[in-house]
Amino acid sequence: MSSANLPKTMRGILIEKTGGTEVLQYKTDLPVPTPKDGEVLVKNDFIGINYIDTYFRTGLYPAPKPEILGREASGTVLAHGPNIPANLASSLKPGARCVWMGSGGYAEYTAAPAEKTIALPDGLKSETAAAALLQGVTALSLIREAYPVQRGDWVLVHAAAGGTGLWLCQLLKAVGARTIGTASTPEKVALAKENGATHMINYSKDSVKDKVFELTGGEGVKAVFDGVGKSTFDESLEVVARKGTLVSFGNASGAVPPVTISRLTAKNTKLLRPTLVNYITLREEFEAYVNELFDFILKDKLNVRIHETYPLQDVARAHNDLEGRKTTGKLLLKP
Repeated sequence: MSSANLPKTMRGILIEKTGGTEVLQYKTDLPVPTPKDGEVLVKNDFIGINYIDTYFRTGLYPAPKPEILGREASGTVLAHGPNIPANLASSLKPGARCVWMGSGGYAEYTAAPAEKTIALPDGLKSETAAAALLQGVTALSLIREAYPVQRGDWVLVHAAAGGTGLWLCQLLKAVGARTIGTASTPEKVALAKENGATHMINYSKDSVKDKVFELTGGEGVKAVFDGVGKSTFDESLEVVARKGTLVSFGNASGAVPPVTISRLTAKNTKLLRPTLVNYITLREEFEAYVNELFDFILKDKLNVRIHETYPLQDVARAHNDLEGRKTTGKLLLKP
């Protein structure tokens, strides 16, 4: 599609102030973005919803408004902005199927950074790629760099039946770890086990601390991957083994309050608060992680679980479902 044939307006979700789901405005007359230096224009097929989107909506993470939320999508490259590196221009030609990470995803079209856009391999569906990208690469970076998991390690994953949790369970099984997961219902417990968790704890009935020490012979776990935040942080710190690592990577229950650093001395604990962007800053880092993830999906047949694909105009319902912990797996929007 040439630039002359592109529509002038598009459907999308705009927020002009922070707040609840009522601030998510469905618009039909937003301007189609013009790709700037280093950007490609993508027509989005499937848009990923992530918990971080709720942080920008509520203001937990400040960002200029008005804003179109959304950090990832799959789609088709339509046009290039100026100064696209030659190697990217050749792989991201107009018509190429792709996935991207960036911003402005809750819309029909996005001007995405070419450095964070990658062509899809044959055999990988657009829907699968959108559901896998951000959470899958997040999980992979956590087990490769936040704490380099070794075969036989005991690892605790909070919210094991959530989007990133299910990825962690599958990837940890693939690398030979012994995974203990937490979840709140029998259905979520079963789902996490199906996806690779060695043991599960239903925290609505049992003490996570007691069960972890029982399973590990009183030693605790080498690492905790905690995307829940405020409500689980203290417990996570308690169950880490001597010289263990607590990776706090999310705030689903609220932000973790300031931590007194001397609390780490009791067991020489390592505490990390990573963000994905710092693991994939360079193009070669981004490509390496995405290609490894795609290999896991295509060769190891990892399960890319999609909870539901919502029409774009139903984004408020999707956010309510996500924040109400009613979901297992990935939430997508269909523009």
